[in-house]
Parts: sequence; C-alpha cells; structure tokens
Amino acid sequence: MKAFQLIPAIAEYEDFSTYAKEAQLGGNDLILTNEYIYSPVIERLELGCQTLFQEKYGMGEPTDVMVDAILDELRGREYDRIIAVGGGTIIDIAKVIAVARPEDRVDDLYDRMASLEKVHPLVIVPTTCGTGSEVTNISIINRTTKGIKQGIVSPAMFATEAALIPGMLASLPYGVFATSSIDAMIHAVESYLSPNACAISELFSEQALHLILTGWRAAVDNGSRDAWKKFAARFLRASNFAGIAFGHAGCAAVHALSYPLGGTHHIPHGQSNQMMFADVMRKYQEKKPIGKLNKLEELLAKELNVEPVFALEELYKLMDAVLEKKPLHEVGVTTEELPVYTTTVLETQQRLLNNNYVELTAEDILDIYSKAF
Repeated sequence: MKAFQLIPAIAEYEDFSTYAKEAQLGGNDLILTNEYIYSPVIERLELGCQTLFQEKYGMGEPTDVMVDAILDELRGREYDRIIAVGGGTIIDIAKVIAVARPEDRVDDLYDRMASLEKVHPLVIVPTTCGTGSEVTNISIINRTTKGIKQGIVSPAMFATEAALIPGMLASLPYGVFATSSIDAMIHAVESYLSPNACAISELFSEQALHLILTGWRAAVDNGSRDAWKKFAARFLRASNFAGIAFGHAGCAAVHALSYPLGGTHHIPHGQSNQMMFADVMRKYQEKKPIGKLNKLEELLAKELNVEPVFALEELYKLMDAVLEKKPLHEVGVTTEELPVYTTTVLETQQRLLNNNYVELTAEDILDIYSKAF
C-alpha cells in the first residue's frame, strides 16, 4: 500500500502583508500572479519582488504555448523562490517553472518526467477554492500540438509551503467560486472512492465534503450570490483538504472524461467535471451497486438530511443550485466527437482510470458521454 505523506508545509495567514513579513519577501523572489490580483493587494506593500503576470502570455487554462512563452521570458533572469499567487492556471505554471532548467521547454519536461528535480523553492498562495493544487505534485497542461490535456507528475513539483489566506478569495467572481468549489467536491468524492484511499486520506475527503456541503447549503439558503463569501475560509480549507486526499488517492473517471471537453472546447475545468459527474456516478451504481459507494451514500445522507438511497440525487440537485449543469451539446460538443473522446480517454488517461471505483470499458465511457450529451 502507498504510504500516506504530506510534503508541503501548510500555514494560514491573516492577510498577504502578514505572510510577506514572515516570509521576508524581497528582490530575490519572483511573484507569479495576475495583474488584477497584484495591483490591489500586493503592489501597495512595495516588497521589491520581481513579478511576472500570466495573462500577458495567454488567457485561460495553461497550454504548452503559454508556458513556453513564460519560460522564454524567464531565461537569463536570476531569482530564488517562486511565489505563486493565483488559481489553477498560475499554480500549474509555477510548478513547471520550479522544475525547469534554463534551457527547457514544456515537451522536455514530459520527456524526462521521471528524473525532474526542483530548481527553485516554491510557495503557493491559492486564490480560488477548488484545485487543492497547492498540496499536490501534478501540473495539468493542454498540449495543443497533441490535442490533449496531460499531467506532469513529479515529487519535485511539491511546493515548499502552501500559504492559505482566506481574504485572497474576496474578489472571486461567483462563477469561478461555483466551478472551483464543484471541482473540490469532486476531488473529495473521487479520492474517497479510489482503491488507493487509506484511512488517513479518507478523513481529509470526508472533512472536505462536510465543509463544502454545509457551506453550499448555507449559501443557497441565503439566496444571495455573495453569501458564500461568509464561508470563504471554510471553502479554502475544504479545497486544501480535498487536494491532500486526491494527492494520495488520485482522481478518476470524472476527471479523465472531462479533460477532452476542456482541451477541445475550453470549458472551465470545474464545469466540465460537473458535466460528467452525475453520469459517471450513475454508471458506478449500475455496475457495482454494493460496495464502498454505499459508504459514500451514507456519508452524503448525513450531510444532506436524506435517506442514503436518495443521497446522490440530492447532491446533484444541490450542485445545480450552485451552478446549473449544462448538457454537452449546449457547449458545442457534437455526437461525432463522443467516440473520439472515448478513444482519447482510453489512450491518454489510464493514470486516472486506474483509480476508478469500478473498471469502465469503452462501451461504458461512450454511454456516459451519450447520457451527458
């Protein structure tokens, strides 16, 4: 059995100023972030750090083209620590920079993934409540030349520290909150059901689900789109806990099937996961109704105040109240693409499919896509 380990130090800070003082940020540090985060929060602190704004090199989730442009920009620069302040895109890019040699391009890192070494210490300050990526050792890049999203995975990509600052979520738009918290919830579910789960990882999965579901219910009952902000610290911790859980146990079919959607149609990661979640879970119920899935149903039932048999359907309703699920055809997916996606998933996502609650055949995967269509 894989031994449970938690490598990054995890600390909570009152605000970014407090973190900056304790960390003694200065001219040898590179802050990788977005200008809309830097200007109102960090710039006024006059830290003297070097800066790099991701949006100048491309928009959306990280691609090989975007990351290669950033690596080109950094060639010849001298800096020590990387301070990544942002959401999933910033964090994924920062992990790549942390292990990249001066001459590297993205393809080089995939080619020598097994022997990557940390070049720069990395501190991650998440500004969304979804990826949990601050405590994992994987970076997901859209390899545009290959038409797929693929992970770079290495122990060298673990951060030195994950710095949790709830106030950094204050300006998060509702849509980003919704998709990111859905992503965290799915991390918790998939890691809980994974055959690689252990008693310790299950504790983190369970606590993440508790924090997210109670937070969602309170926010939905309030009726205000900004009601979730009262629970920002709760959602940030939940994302972190879910990241710890899936860092050990892994994600599975929901993520595997969502990657072609994001890579081809540029659907936000959390939203593409939501599009696949219910139909993957229903396929699990169909193929293996008796098993650990029943323990998940019991766990959800306690949080949602329903009988276990109704727990998953009640969860889907709550998710829809947070963000209405769209069928695949409404985001541009065509029926002709579904068998192509099926083949792509089987060829490129075995790392994730190996974590499934139950094995899924090509016929199963195509059926899931068809039902979500």
